[in-house]
Amino acid sequence: MEFDLAFTTSYLVAFTMGLFSSMHCIGMCGSIIGTLTLSLSPEIRNQKNRLFPFVLNYNIGRITSYTIAGALAGVIEALITMPMGEISGHRLLQLLSAAIMTGAGLYIAGWFPRFAYIEKIGLRFWKMIEPFGRKLIPVKNRSQAYLFGMVWGWLPCGLVYSALALAATAGDISQSALTMLFFGLGTLPAVMGVGIMTGILTRLSRMQRFKQAIGLFMIALALLAALPWLNPMAITSHSALH
Repeated sequence: MEFDLAFTTSYLVAFTMGLFSSMHCIGMCGSIIGTLTLSLSPEIRNQKNRLFPFVLNYNIGRITSYTIAGALAGVIEALITMPMGEISGHRLLQLLSAAIMTGAGLYIAGWFPRFAYIEKIGLRFWKMIEPFGRKLIPVKNRSQAYLFGMVWGWLPCGLVYSALALAATAGDISQSALTMLFFGLGTLPAVMGVGIMTGILTRLSRMQRFKQAIGLFMIALALLAALPWLNPMAITSHSALH
């Protein structure tokens, strides 16, 4: 049985990674949605059927930025693998991705709080674009909510960076972008559920064993990224035909 050594992860794994990082998303994106909600007129924020489109457009904008960032990660992948050779460069990115994902898992579990320092990587860029987001407040229409989401999608976040490290090993620019798209979709249930399932999600986020289980799951994903031949989804289509 042959395995594709260029394999890193499926889009399903990227989605799952976003889904299980939701506890962190509630803390960061939930407060931003609160800012968005409070900036709306009372007539909109007091009616869920009118509020929902604004929250949805915010999240679509946020995921759009994730997808763009994924494409940029694909460009970086191409620049790194070009001088080193595709196989060597890709393998280096696999191991780097696995290391960052492991750090994210340890961070979620509460065993490696210093992982948060990785967020300083994008701090300078964030300081450049954050004022544009503030200019959109108060949000008056859905287009502004979308643009607001696009700006805040670049908020420095260690778990987003771990997903970007994963996207950088996807194989090409389009696959890198799709990896981040699926990661963003994975974060939707928790972020969209703010205000609906807040109590349940908050209780879960305070359960140390629950956070440790998620952290261990992230470390397992890192292991699959570092050792792709352990994952049955890495079987090549060529070998599957035989």
